[in-house]
Amino acid sequence: MQRRRWVLSAVGAGGLALLVRDALAAALSQADAAAGVRAALERGSVAAVGLLGKPDGFLGNPKVRIGLPGSLDGAAKMLKMAGQQGKIDELVTAMNRAAESAVPEAQALLVDAARHISVDDALGILRGGDTAVTDYFARRTREPLGLKFLPIVTRSTQKVALAEKYDALAGKAAGMGLVKKDDANIERYVTGKTLDGLYTMIGEEEKKIRADPVATGSALLKKAFGA
Repeated sequence: MQRRRWVLSAVGAGGLALLVRDALAAALSQADAAAGVRAALERGSVAAVGLLGKPDGFLGNPKVRIGLPGSLDGAAKMLKMAGQQGKIDELVTAMNRAAESAVPEAQALLVDAARHISVDDALGILRGGDTAVTDYFARRTREPLGLKFLPIVTRSTQKVALAEKYDALAGKAAGMGLVKKDDANIERYVTGKTLDGLYTMIGEEEKKIRADPVATGSALLKKAFGA
């Protein structure tokens, strides 16, 4: 008790005020960091959904366009040589349309996840690499989004008779170890690629924010990512 009184006396009123001020400043800085990361996640999510969840959002974007798994290219080339180019194009278009129809369902879940990020996680993310925000997001949301996307993708691909042909072709390739198990089913393959595309575009938005937070026009993002 005497030691505590001595410390307080030594610090004095002015010193104590400085300690309190610094503590409040640190707390405010952490709060700003968390708010900035949440804002970046929200901004990236809304931007990605807006870009991808529309006609040609996937099909017309080379960065995320869904094609046949690489190991099926040989089979696809054989079909093209046999005059089946139209059917291959139809299948690829159908896969991308399925992805485009699923993505809008992600926005509510993504925004909710962004708003519930903890201060500790936010501080770690802020000090991370160019896509640390997106990587965190993918770990937290990939599984629930996959469950949400799968039935939407399934309904879309069921409208295309070629889905059965894809499954048969990929199933044989999977049996020979040429295709991953999840890629042997068109619904699971498209769902996985849809998620990949979504996180790719969120990552692109994050890189823009980190590279030039002032250009975002957001004082919060400037404060958090401009430090």
